[in-house]
Amino acid sequence: MKAPLSVKKLLGIFLKRGKEKLRRKGDLERALGIKVRNEAYFSEALRHRSALSMPSNGGKNSNERMEFLGDAVLNLLVAEILFERFEELDEGQMTRLRSLLVNQHALAERAAAVNLSDFLMMSNSAHQTIEKGYETIISDAFEAVVAAIYLDGGLKAAKAFVLDKVMPGEFRIDREMFKALDRNFKSALLELSQGRGLGAPRYNLIKEEGPDHDRTFTVEVLVNETRYGMGSGKTKKAAEQAAAEQAYESLKDEKGID
Repeated sequence: MKAPLSVKKLLGIFLKRGKEKLRRKGDLERALGIKVRNEAYFSEALRHRSALSMPSNGGKNSNERMEFLGDAVLNLLVAEILFERFEELDEGQMTRLRSLLVNQHALAERAAAVNLSDFLMMSNSAHQTIEKGYETIISDAFEAVVAAIYLDGGLKAAKAFVLDKVMPGEFRIDREMFKALDRNFKSALLELSQGRGLGAPRYNLIKEEGPDHDRTFTVEVLVNETRYGMGSGKTKKAAEQAAAEQAYESLKDEKGID
C-alpha cells in the first residue's frame, strides 16, 4: 500500500497548479460578483455528472446534491424578498411570481448572463446540449452555485447574490407581469393549441415523490402527442399549471407569435 502524500507534497502539487487555479477562481469571482473562500464548494457545484468519468476530474461528487440544496435556498430567499418588497401581493400571486423567477428557463437565462457554462466541468457531449439550447444542465448548475455561496458565506451572502443576479434593485412588477401572474395557463394553452388545430392538450402524471404530508407531483403535457412541457408542484393542479406554462411558452415561440 502506498503511503499517503505528505502535506509538503500536497502543497507542492497545489503550487504547480496554483496559477491556473487562481486565474479561474478570479474569473469566477468577477462573473458572479462574490468572494470565494472555500473553493471545494464551487468545484463541486460546477462539476456535472458527465465529468465524473473524465481523467482530469478531481472530485467524486457531481453537483446534484448541491443543486438540491441550492433549489431550497433559492426558493426560500426569493420568497423572503417577495414578502419584504411587495406587500400588495397575496399568497397566490407571490407563489406564481416566484415560479416565474426560479423556473428552469429563467435560471438558464441568469446562468447565461454570467457565462456560467464557461466554468462547468463536463463532457463534450454535455456541453453540446447547452449549445443546442437545452437548459437543464445550466439551470441546475446555477442552483448548485447558490448552494455553494450559501455554504461558503452563509444566508446573508446567498441573499446578496440573489438580489444582485435574480432580483436586482431595479426589479419591478409591471402590468405584463401581473397579467402573467393571474393567467390560467391551462386555459391559455387549450385556447392556443385548439386555435392551431392541434386539439386539446393531454396531461399525464409522471411521478409522485415524498411522504403523504409533503408530496411532490410531476406532470407532462402533450400537444398533438408531442411533449411540450413538464412541471412539478405540491398538488396535481399546481404541477399541471407549471407544465401548461412551459408548454404555452414553447408552443407560442415555435410559431413566433406574441
